[in-house]
Amino acid sequence: MNISTADRLQHTGEYYFSQKLREIEAMNQAGAAVINLGIGSPDLPPHPSVIEALSTTAAQPNTHAYQGYQGSPALRQAMAEWYQRAYQVELNPVNEILPLLGSKEGIMHISMTFLQAGDEVLIPNPGYPAYRAAAQLSGATPVDYDLTAANNWQPDLDALAQRDLSRVKLMWINYPHMPTGAPADMAFLAHLVSFAQQHNILLVHDNPYSFILNENPQSLLAVPGAREVALELNSLSKSHNMAGWRVGMLVGRAEWLQQVLRFKSNLDSGMFLPVQRGAIVALRLGAEWFEQLNATYQARREQVFNLLTTIGCQFDRQQTGLFVWGAIPAGYADGYALSHELLHQAKVFITPGAFLAATATTSFG
Repeated sequence: MNISTADRLQHTGEYYFSQKLREIEAMNQAGAAVINLGIGSPDLPPHPSVIEALSTTAAQPNTHAYQGYQGSPALRQAMAEWYQRAYQVELNPVNEILPLLGSKEGIMHISMTFLQAGDEVLIPNPGYPAYRAAAQLSGATPVDYDLTAANNWQPDLDALAQRDLSRVKLMWINYPHMPTGAPADMAFLAHLVSFAQQHNILLVHDNPYSFILNENPQSLLAVPGAREVALELNSLSKSHNMAGWRVGMLVGRAEWLQQVLRFKSNLDSGMFLPVQRGAIVALRLGAEWFEQLNATYQARREQVFNLLTTIGCQFDRQQTGLFVWGAIPAGYADGYALSHELLHQAKVFITPGAFLAATATTSFG
């Protein structure tokens, strides 16, 4: 039999890290002991109280059934309290918070809910590759907006406004930005909200890095008027060392969340209740948790700076978030060449920047 794949997969290959992790695993099995610096997966555990909540709940005989599609009321309440405490943003836990099985799930849910063939999607370049993949799978056309060091890795909204935006339905933003570590202040976020209002664009802020090496955590929803044009994704993966737990959230306008739920409820049966109970405890941790976490990351970032200096990369020491972005030294064709050499000669894996700056179908400079 010859069973072909759906046309929607023609522009979507296997995720780069999925392939690379297989290569690294094979090297490790051969005795290489590769140091993997290429993926933002915390290797530290959650707070002990979070693990205790998971274990205690899992030991109860009545906590293993299917769960509601919107998460438990207690989880949504904890998420609302966290947003109020962390970002000074008030959310209605009944209908303005939708728990997710990780925020990456939300990228696909949002794309499949709002996008279709004929729509265009503004995607940061460089940026998280999942934005492009989700747009393509939805049938929409990805349109890059270029981010440059000269513009502080922020979109040139005045230049974008001169383009034909009539088919643009959604715009992805991500600050602190992955991979450059650029922050965005409230004034610029307000400018983004105004831009979205003027051009009738759904603005989606992917916000999983705000507590990592960042002294000023911010939510787009703190901007006046943002709820009329914007949604925000957040996650416990990085901020609470819970990447494998898959706990994220989509917050914002109730009507839009209800539409996303229409899609999401056809794909899963809700989050495991013991995981929800652990997430509630995590969301109520105090400032000392983030202080300890960031002390560890600060020391590690200095080691990464030393590594980049050793191999001749240029970089900005003021970067925020979980990643460090550097320019490759002369003598290498591209980031893939440098990454390949480090992996096979020094047994250290770093992500090539070209993977995060793929060529789009269309590009706005």
